Amino acid sequence: MNRAEKAALQLQAVSVLRTLKETRTYDELAEETGLPAGDLNRYVNGHVLPSAERAREVVSEVGERVLRAELEDRVRLDEEGYVDNSGVVFDQAFLDLVAPVAAESFDFGRPDVVLTAATDGITLAAALASYYDARCAYAKKSKETAVDEFIEARQRLESGIELTYYLPASAVDAGETVLVVDDLIRSGETQELLLDIVDTADADVGGVFALIAAGDEGIERATERTGAPTGALARLD
Repeated sequence: MNRAEKAALQLQAVSVLRTLKETRTYDELAEETGLPAGDLNRYVNGHVLPSAERAREVVSEVGERVLRAELEDRVRLDEEGYVDNSGVVFDQAFLDLVAPVAAESFDFGRPDVVLTAATDGITLAAALASYYDARCAYAKKSKETAVDEFIEARQRLESGIELTYYLPASAVDAGETVLVVDDLIRSGETQELLLDIVDTADADVGGVFALIAAGDEGIERATERTGAPTGALARLD
């Protein structure tokens, strides 16, 4: 880890702690994190930065646990099984905290491109692209008028509906590493289409990540498709 990466990790840990402190006393935060209240006070108020080792623990362990709980609290599942995650995908500050936690927790390969499907996955993809200093790309169900060349992925769903996604061919180059992300993974059909796009571009998959997994089917399907790290921050059964 170079000095810039170390500093970024330390600042990310402070951001996580400051977010937690908004709804907790220092004693409650100390109990939750296992860190001394006095140290937490100094971190939150910017007097000192946590060590790199402590910062990684805050981001990957405390951050993952707390953000998962926050995510599960914000997401709504109706009687028919439809997911309302508008309380998350519209909150860019929250997604900016998710990015380093996901990176530390799932050990994704550092991507050149973060790829998602329009539209709800775009804010998450933007957060991860910013964290990794990568390009953000999203596939759409329609072609852009002014674009000449597209990568196309098509699949006939179990319902009989044919789903097609298009990505401008210039968005991903051969040999680049692509992180596939989405706000929700259920059946895994959308993620499979995105992985088809990566294959067609002759690029490499650095990982597959979703904020929420509704059941296990989608995660298992994506895992079988690629040997790269695959996971979701929260699961709904």
